[in-house]
Amino acid sequence: MKFCDGNWLVPENLELWHPIHVHRVEIRGNELLIHAASRDARNRADQLNMLLFTVRVFSPAPGVAGIRIEHFQGGRDDGPAFELVADPATAPTITNDATEARLTTGGLTVRIDKEGPWRLDILRDGRRLTGSGFKAGGYAVERDSRIPHLFERLDLGVGDQVYGLGERFTAFVKNGQSIDIWNRDGGTSTEQAYKNIPFFLTNRGWGVFVNHPGKVSFEIGSERVSKVQFSVPGECLEYYVIDGPHPKQVLDRYTRLTGRPGLPAPWSFGLWLTTSFTTAYDEATVNRFVDGMRERDIPLHVFHFDCFWMRGLHWCDFEWDPEAFPDPEGMLARLKAKGLKICVWINPYIAQQSSLFRDGVDHGYFLKRPDGSVWQWDLWQAGQAIVDFTNPAARLWYAGHLQRLLAMGVDCFKTDFGERIPTDVVYFDGADPVRMHNYYAYLYNKVVFDVLEQARGAGQAVLFARSATVGSQKLPVHWGGDCYSDFESMAESLRGGLSLGLAGFGFWSHDIGGFENTSEAIVYKRWCAFGLLSSHSRLHGSKSYRVPWLFDEEAVDVLRFFTKLKCRLMPYLFATACAAARTGVPMMRAMFLEFPDDPGCEPLDRQYMLGDSLLVAPVFSADGTVLVYLPPGRWTHLLSGAPVNGGGWRREQHDVMSLPLYARPGSLIAWGCQDDRPDYDYAEGATFTLYELDDGGQAVAAIFDPKGDEVVTLTVTRQDQLLTISVLPSARPWTLLLRNVGPVAATAGAVSAVATAEGALLHGTGSAQVTRGH
Repeated sequence: MKFCDGNWLVPENLELWHPIHVHRVEIRGNELLIHAASRDARNRADQLNMLLFTVRVFSPAPGVAGIRIEHFQGGRDDGPAFELVADPATAPTITNDATEARLTTGGLTVRIDKEGPWRLDILRDGRRLTGSGFKAGGYAVERDSRIPHLFERLDLGVGDQVYGLGERFTAFVKNGQSIDIWNRDGGTSTEQAYKNIPFFLTNRGWGVFVNHPGKVSFEIGSERVSKVQFSVPGECLEYYVIDGPHPKQVLDRYTRLTGRPGLPAPWSFGLWLTTSFTTAYDEATVNRFVDGMRERDIPLHVFHFDCFWMRGLHWCDFEWDPEAFPDPEGMLARLKAKGLKICVWINPYIAQQSSLFRDGVDHGYFLKRPDGSVWQWDLWQAGQAIVDFTNPAARLWYAGHLQRLLAMGVDCFKTDFGERIPTDVVYFDGADPVRMHNYYAYLYNKVVFDVLEQARGAGQAVLFARSATVGSQKLPVHWGGDCYSDFESMAESLRGGLSLGLAGFGFWSHDIGGFENTSEAIVYKRWCAFGLLSSHSRLHGSKSYRVPWLFDEEAVDVLRFFTKLKCRLMPYLFATACAAARTGVPMMRAMFLEFPDDPGCEPLDRQYMLGDSLLVAPVFSADGTVLVYLPPGRWTHLLSGAPVNGGGWRREQHDVMSLPLYARPGSLIAWGCQDDRPDYDYAEGATFTLYELDDGGQAVAAIFDPKGDEVVTLTVTRQDQLLTISVLPSARPWTLLLRNVGPVAATAGAVSAVATAEGALLHGTGSAQVTRGH
């Protein structure tokens, strides 16, 4: 929403006021309380007929400054509110003298100028990062509707770039965009988004979270090109400035406040295959696909039944279609005997034809209109109603039907939809329907996640969710929604996933091969490589199947190769997943997140880091040509072993069995011994591989168990030609491959060395030293 007409005018439909003069400042406990008048109010006569802004400055955690701006304070707060976790030990330093007031938390300071016109500065270690100056923020009322709004504008310096705000498919750098935080079902090729998050991150290592679950409007260098503006309807605006200074530290602090990403079960990282959406399928079809994958030696780990596992027009009644699946329990048992986990599709809507509809009406389980009737429409399912998850009885009712499915053998749920939530409704708990529009996604997915966790145990709950809001990162996994089946949609999907990762979401997936239409074989094959080098990997389509042999035999080879590669990389990938759950740093990372001091990485959205150590650049062309940027250092192509000097752009050509996939200089990557499943004992038979360790460098790699506990850690340090290797637990045997490190001239300790085509292979126990040859 815009609050100015060019640089000088106010839009005709708005009345506008700004904080102008600091009237009074108080210290109240651990907070600053500022009363700012809409004009200079030092004279008594000027203290009449004006607005008074109340500004609270506080700190919920070190390095995080909260700023709450209020006009009228007598309004009702019907909720909902984000679940935030403050650090009760936080004790900011607060000063208030004749010229200024300050609150300092960690290295972050909020400074209020008390002498001149309104000025709020945000400083890091005494140096200004951003702030809000004279007539930057304020209060506006629409003349016709009398709807009030509060807004703030923070400064953007030269070169400051803004990222995040949820899973957005528009340009990766958000400068120049107008963005409304309002969940919509718009696919991946529009400005609409399924997962809107009112949090952004900058390349300068600071971010802002707007604590408002309803619509938040952002103008990012759009209304004012050197400002990032955000506004909310109502009488209160609360936002948090979150310091790094490293972008990863911003995500760490943000997810400490809003919730860490949940850690998905190891089995969920394997290959998922679905029935597709409107295709015809029954048990015979499913078996043909499952057996076909096995016959072609393609490891398959999860099978998903999409919407038509239930009868059409009955979504949801949670009953298997008796014609297509006459023996669902027997079928699930037979599939699970083949080593598969089972996923089924659900949504939060109950069609009028569903056997559950009347029960929901009679017991008040659905959203209602103001007149007390059930809110219904015909978009999606005829006459559908929407479950009211603010009603505890409705939550139990919905959960009970899921529990029946879990007892049958279902392991997880694809929680589709949750975006088209109306605002002309009444909730059971009286929640504000406008604020509930986005927040509904959290309540819906949390009910399902909790059912899974109760039935399967901690660490075993897995969703495949489409809608999200702040806090939904605690309920993994999320996927990118409905994309087309071409290179452009493949690229926009990646762009959305990287943006979501910069909003605190650790795990993300997409429909391999695209959802709408049927891709050309070359697109499918390139998407397979990208999909298996993502956090989670699912083959899914709309009107056509996604098994590889329907494209060509080479597609079978490609899918097999990259599925097995992912299984072997699982010790490294699961360690990366554990780090995401601990820190909020996503598995799939925008390049600037790993290389914040490299300006060349700031705009990159067609390549990413998969964890700390692997650079992935999917191929978006039929001829295999790809441009990839490598930061400085000597990188190693993971598949060929070829060393490459970074520090610039490279134009490469790759066949379908390859892509730019590079190990970062100085990396130590743990490889597993199994290529047929994602869930195994990662430490048993693991091989650590060291890539291009510089003199004076140290590389560390850990292997984790399914609960996220560290079971073995290997450390390699280099001084000149001497490599020192240590392991925890100290008596643990280990295997280490030296890739492009040079031959071994001498060893010390319980270690042996064998020369191989890939490099020197070391087997040792406990600590050891190795001297490199020339």
